[in-house]
Amino acid sequence: MSSITLNISQRNLVLEKMAILVDQNRTSIIQANIRDMDGYSGNDLAMRDRLKVDEHKIDGMITSLQQLAGQEDPVGVERFRFHHDNGMEIFNKTASFGTVLIIYESRPDVTIEAAGIAFKSGNKILLKGGKESLHSNLAIVKLWHQALLENDITTDWVEYLNYDRQKTQVFLEKPTQKVDLIVPRGGEKLIEFVKAHASCPVIVSGRGNNFVYVHKEADKALALDNIINGKTDKISACNAVDKVLIDKNLPNKEDFVKNLIATLHVYNVEILGDESLSQYEEVKPIQKNTVWFEEFLDYKIVIGETENIPEAISKINRFSGGHSAAIITKDKSAAEVFMSSVDCAAVYHNASTRFTDGFQLGLGGELAISTDKLHQRGPIGLQHLVTNKWYIHGDGQTR
Repeated sequence: MSSITLNISQRNLVLEKMAILVDQNRTSIIQANIRDMDGYSGNDLAMRDRLKVDEHKIDGMITSLQQLAGQEDPVGVERFRFHHDNGMEIFNKTASFGTVLIIYESRPDVTIEAAGIAFKSGNKILLKGGKESLHSNLAIVKLWHQALLENDITTDWVEYLNYDRQKTQVFLEKPTQKVDLIVPRGGEKLIEFVKAHASCPVIVSGRGNNFVYVHKEADKALALDNIINGKTDKISACNAVDKVLIDKNLPNKEDFVKNLIATLHVYNVEILGDESLSQYEEVKPIQKNTVWFEEFLDYKIVIGETENIPEAISKINRFSGGHSAAIITKDKSAAEVFMSSVDCAAVYHNASTRFTDGFQLGLGGELAISTDKLHQRGPIGLQHLVTNKWYIHGDGQTR
C-alpha cells in the first residue's frame, strides 16, 4: 500500500529500473511525442520547445533518474536532538509530505524529473499534465508503473490525472483523496488558477522576467556574451534574460550599445528601449511601462539606462519576478551590494542567469523553481521536498 513508507532501497530500485526502461523505450516515447507535436496547432515557440522530446532530452531524463538513485535519502535526516531532564530523548527529523500533486504544462520531462524527486523523497505523486503532452506523459507513466510492479510496489505511488480544466478545478477545491502539497509548473495563468482554487499548500514556481545590470566597471565583452547567452540560449526557460539595465557612466557606452543591438539582431531578437535609447533606429520605443513587468518567453528584450546601482536595484526589485538577476562588474564591492540588496531567489556576479536550474546548481534536478520565500526559495531539489516531524522516546514520563 502507498500509505506504508518505502525504504530507501525500494525507492532506489524503482528509480534504477525506470532509467533502464526509459533507455529501452526511447522509440516509443519519441513516437508518442510526435503525436503530441503533430497535434499542437499553436504558434507559441516556447511551448513547442518545451513540448518536444528528442534523444537529447531522453538522455537528460535517464541522467536525472540515475543521479537521483545515487543521492542520499532525504527522509529521516536528523535536524535537532535534545536530552530532556526527565530522561526523554527528543529528535527532529525530515519526513515526507505524503502526497504531492504536480500540475504542469507541455513538458514531458517533468513526468520524469519532478516525479522522480517526489518519489525519492518518499512521496506519492499525482501528475496532472497538459492536454498538449498527453500521449508523451501516458507513455512515460506506463513505464513508471512497470518499474513499480517489477519491484512489487503498487502503481498508486505514481498516478496520472487525465482531467480537463473543470474537473481539475473541482479536484483542487474538493480532492477525492488526501493531497498534502501542490506544485504548479507553468505560466502565470496556470499558477493563478491553482492558487485560486487549491485547498492545501501551494509552492509557487513563479515567472522569470530576469534582469542583467551592466555596471560602469563592467567587462564589456563579458557583458555582451552574458546577455546574448541569457536571452538566446533557450527562450522557453524561466531563467532567460528579458531586461538589461546599462549604467549611464559605462565608458564608451554608445559603442557597447551599438554592438549589443547588432548582435541581438543577428539572433532576430526584437529590441524595445527606453527614452535614452530611442536614438537607435533598430530599437522600438516602449509603448507601455507595464512591459517592464512582462516575462517574454520569446526573442524579445528590453534595454534601458540607469543612473547607478541604487536605481538598478530599485528597478529590479520593483519589476522582476523575483527569480534571477545578474550584475556584470569588475568591482567586487559593488557586486556584493547588488547581490545582498536584490530581492531574487538567485543573484549572479559575472555569470549567466541560465544557471538557475537544479541540475546546474548541484541538486541533480529540480521539482520547480520557487519564487516564494517559504518553505524553500529557488530550485527545489531532492533535499527540499520534505517537511519534518518530532520523535520523542520515553520510558513512562508524564507531565
